[in-house]
Amino acid sequence: MELANLGFFEQLSHPQFWVAVVQIIIVDILLAGDNAVVIALACRNLPPQLQKKGIFWGVFGAIALRIVLTAFAATLLTLPWLKIVGGLALLWIGIKLLLPEHDTEHEIEGSTNLWGAVRTVIIADFVMSLDNVIGVAGAAKGNLALLIFGLLVSIPLVVVGSRLILKLIERFPIVIVAGGGLLGWIAGDLIATDPASAGIMSTLPSWSHYVFAAIGALIVIVVAKLLARRRQVREVAG
Repeated sequence: MELANLGFFEQLSHPQFWVAVVQIIIVDILLAGDNAVVIALACRNLPPQLQKKGIFWGVFGAIALRIVLTAFAATLLTLPWLKIVGGLALLWIGIKLLLPEHDTEHEIEGSTNLWGAVRTVIIADFVMSLDNVIGVAGAAKGNLALLIFGLLVSIPLVVVGSRLILKLIERFPIVIVAGGGLLGWIAGDLIATDPASAGIMSTLPSWSHYVFAAIGALIVIVVAKLLARRRQVREVAG
């Protein structure tokens, strides 16, 4: 039975609900790694007594905006073909996550005004949130209750844990590979469960969507490795 067909408290007792919550939290943390840096830069010029307020209201406004955007994306993903489009976008997001980034400096202007800093955090988060929105919407599978619950649970983890996650990633690069694989898994599952795929899926065993999910994870990891290797060859040749 689909989670969306159950009441909220019935969903809480369903293992699938908590698997999806964990996926949302992992996706949110992996794709929101720069948010802690953006918040720190936007609030760096505030007086010490206002910095905590700037961080709190900046994060609150950014999360509220993200819930609205993700709910909108989750609703769109219930339409035919849009899950396929979202899944393909998520495959590319996962590949980009695994590709080594060139060192670039965040061009975030600090503000000496509390609400100016809050506005900067919200605008920067809005610009950076496309990959996060698609990833979380894919993990929520159109379930608004699951979406909001997962994002609310992830707030303290993103704020407090993003720096710790970044250090963990630096020490254990396999964490990034696993995260990219997770995005590919969600993308493959999205494509397999799109209404436009129903005709094909109906001729396959009920567990076949797991095969599509595994293929999505494999595509992300393999393509990212190939692109990274090609980039290294070009840099050496250059």
